[in-house]
Amino acid sequence: MNAIAAMLPEWAKQSLRQLGNAVRAVPYRGLGRFCPVCGKSSSRFRRFGIVPREDAECAHCGAFERHLLLWLFLSEKTDLFDGRPKTMLHVAPEPCLEPRLRKRLGGGYVTADLFSPRAMVKMDISDIHYGDQSFDLIYCSHVFEHVPDDRRAMREFFRVLKDEGWAILLVPIESDRTFEDPSIVDPKARLEAFGQEDHVRRYGADYVERLRDAGFTVQVSKVEDLANGEETVTMGLTPASGEIYYCTK
Repeated sequence: MNAIAAMLPEWAKQSLRQLGNAVRAVPYRGLGRFCPVCGKSSSRFRRFGIVPREDAECAHCGAFERHLLLWLFLSEKTDLFDGRPKTMLHVAPEPCLEPRLRKRLGGGYVTADLFSPRAMVKMDISDIHYGDQSFDLIYCSHVFEHVPDDRRAMREFFRVLKDEGWAILLVPIESDRTFEDPSIVDPKARLEAFGQEDHVRRYGADYVERLRDAGFTVQVSKVEDLANGEETVTMGLTPASGEIYYCTK
């Protein structure tokens, strides 16, 4: 069955995903939660995670806590949805975001991934095959922790971003200082050291310094900068939502 599904065109896969989400959302009917990504309400969000988190995933579109904060930021703090033509590079596109961004941006929207066949372009972000200043916007979330040379990837994003453009580059912050050790290559050892078998580092609060070293000016926004009180509960904004790293030249 999975092999047959893989042969379907992308529009058909998207329709199947939407149908599956609709069926799974039935037990969550209600008004206690509101997803800013899909604009739908539910009684609660679904439990999700390797270490399960309560109220972690929208029952309708599958958005996680970080996606909820991101969409709120995009809507309130950027020019993404002002209707003007833009070119956007979206790395490792999430199913909850991709169709919505594609609909808004049309032909200017480019998805990229090193492995996923769903992406429009196969891309190693450490060696981007686009010219200087190719994109108005770049969004890359929870990818750098998989990339051996993340500093080079950051410089590549800086290079292909237009002078007046902006990028949102997100990573999980899990310690006070970034820890990496290139000698750790065994998956089990990486799981123990970095929290996941395919991670190559744990980022700390000094992540911002790496972005600045690549040339970016960085503005950090937290949950409390975008919502407060009951809003944070209703929209599922928690510490797991992380922070927004808004990068400009």
